[in-house]
Amino acid sequence: EVQLVESGGGLVQPGGSLRLSCAASGFSFRYFAMSWVRRPPGKGLEWVSHISSGGTPYYADSVKGRFTISRDNDKNTLYLQLNSLKTEDTAIYYCTKATGAVGYYTPPPGQGTQVTVSS
Repeated sequence: EVQLVESGGGLVQPGGSLRLSCAASGFSFRYFAMSWVRRPPGKGLEWVSHISSGGTPYYADSVKGRFTISRDNDKNTLYLQLNSLKTEDTAIYYCTKATGAVGYYTPPPGQGTQVTVSS
């Protein structure tokens, strides 16, 4: 069974930083491209970032230059470094397996981690 457990969210002021983690189990993590997606309050899922199995990153325009995706295949863990946070980054953040082209992903199986950006 695929399990993805997100952590690291919290309340942060605009301009602040957070590092999200996603612990993966139940599949061969190192061979899969992975994505971070988010659900802002009252809205649908929004793709944030993608990393290939080889470590090539891709980002939505809204987060490019501020967020950094990375992975540690030995630890079966996916990361998302969030810098220069804005109020519009407030959302529940999920990790999930990517499918096909960049920007496509499977429905997130986990609970997500809440990121709230507010002064």
